Amino acid sequence: MLDYFFWLLLIIAFVMEAWALIDALTVPQGAYAAASKQSKKLWMIILIVAAVVGGAYAAVPYALGVHPIALLLNILPVAAFIAGAVYLADVRPAVAPFKKRGGGRGSTNMGPYGPW
Repeated sequence: MLDYFFWLLLIIAFVMEAWALIDALTVPQGAYAAASKQSKKLWMIILIVAAVVGGAYAAVPYALGVHPIALLLNILPVAAFIAGAVYLADVRPAVAPFKKRGGGRGSTNMGPYGPW
């Protein structure tokens, strides 16, 4: 029963890492520089590696018969979780104002200095 709990923790961590990766894909490249954060390329590399590690560790317990608690104590899933958490807690709020909104062409009620 406890194995299922720890396996659930690995799955939740993977979902969070995938969410961070998908969110990073939707942010324009210039938003990272405007928010004084690392480049989009670096964040994409970090989050892709984190999602791959998280997905692999979420699938391993029942594919190979390994106990999930042994995997949670390993450094790789912890580092992957921290990478996703840092993006979601620090970078995502900083770049959120720069995301495209209103579809591809912009809103029809836009003036030269913003919405009106």
